[in-house]
Amino acid sequence: MLYYIYIGKNSMTINRLNQMTEGMFLVAASYSKAASLIDGMRDRYDITLLYEPQQIDKDCQEIAFLHQRFPRVYIVLITEGISPDDRKRYIQAGVQNSLSSLPTPQAIENMKTFLQKRKARKLEEFTQSRRSSINTFHLPLWKRLFDLVFTSIAIILLSPVFIATAIAIRLESKGNIIYRSKRVGSNYKVFDFLKFRSMYTNADKRLKELNQFNQYNTEEEARNEEKTDFSIEKLIEEKNHEQPILVSDDQIITEEQYLKQKEKKEKNAFVKIAHDPRVTRVGRFIRKYSIDELPQLFNILKGDMSIVGNRPLPLYEAELLTSDTYIDRFMAPAGLTGLWQVEKRGNAGKMSAEERKMLDIRYAQEFSFWLDLKILFRTFTAFVQKEDV
Repeated sequence: MLYYIYIGKNSMTINRLNQMTEGMFLVAASYSKAASLIDGMRDRYDITLLYEPQQIDKDCQEIAFLHQRFPRVYIVLITEGISPDDRKRYIQAGVQNSLSSLPTPQAIENMKTFLQKRKARKLEEFTQSRRSSINTFHLPLWKRLFDLVFTSIAIILLSPVFIATAIAIRLESKGNIIYRSKRVGSNYKVFDFLKFRSMYTNADKRLKELNQFNQYNTEEEARNEEKTDFSIEKLIEEKNHEQPILVSDDQIITEEQYLKQKEKKEKNAFVKIAHDPRVTRVGRFIRKYSIDELPQLFNILKGDMSIVGNRPLPLYEAELLTSDTYIDRFMAPAGLTGLWQVEKRGNAGKMSAEERKMLDIRYAQEFSFWLDLKILFRTFTAFVQKEDV
């Protein structure tokens, strides 16, 4: 999903862009507030900063700060026209494009198309550089044969569940039955990760219900940011939450909560909030019983994954694990289930991010036919579970 962060106060431009852009549209009263929002977002290639100019010296200083701190974020200047000298200064500061304060639909569509192509190109460049930095992992023949036999039998036996789930998803809400997302597997290979869709197709519009915090309203509202009481349900009900809201793929969190998490020594990229309002009723059920994961059996048939392995990661999580300490986790197959999942369930769901990383590395170093069978057995005995993180 695309995120647009507008820095400025022009209500007419804000309202027009909010209506025309597809994705999450946020408003920040200052560049520092925008930086706080970006800190809480995962995939920076999906973020566009829309900067409303005020005074060129101050503007260039702020834009340069944002560009240096977030080099993957796309910065657009909202302007009706500037002199060649000023244009040069803005470009040197980090501005990559300009847009009218009252843009046409075609201008917005052109920008969206460019952003998608830009992300695809950068993604390919990034993954190629990461894959070249690790040794090549080859899946053993016994593991591939086991995957093919086990998966083929499972798909046949579970075909009624596939059909019933597909019908239930379609009856509750319109949209694709299968959800695809980019994940990173063994050898840092990026592939389309398949799941049954568990969210409404207009999830981005539902998130806009949480977008009424417009920080430029009053100074009194800014002072109210010290309040700490927060819940998703209350936020939706009031539709006027004062605190900045940080939004990512499966996370909605206030700025204050995020900063508290950030103070912790461990970086935990696996946070998830329950009762997400974007999740359908069918979605909650299939997530609870892990039915939403069943389409990954076709990923296994294709060879993207294995029955047992390390969980394939979204790119924003994989980027955090490319140091010499953690990169060994990619020297194992991506799996439908794995060592950290069964260990977590056996430990009442309590596991730190560091422990999870270490278990991934341990599996990469020690996996065997008998260890895979042990993990499968423990997975089946804990099949009825709460939603995974």
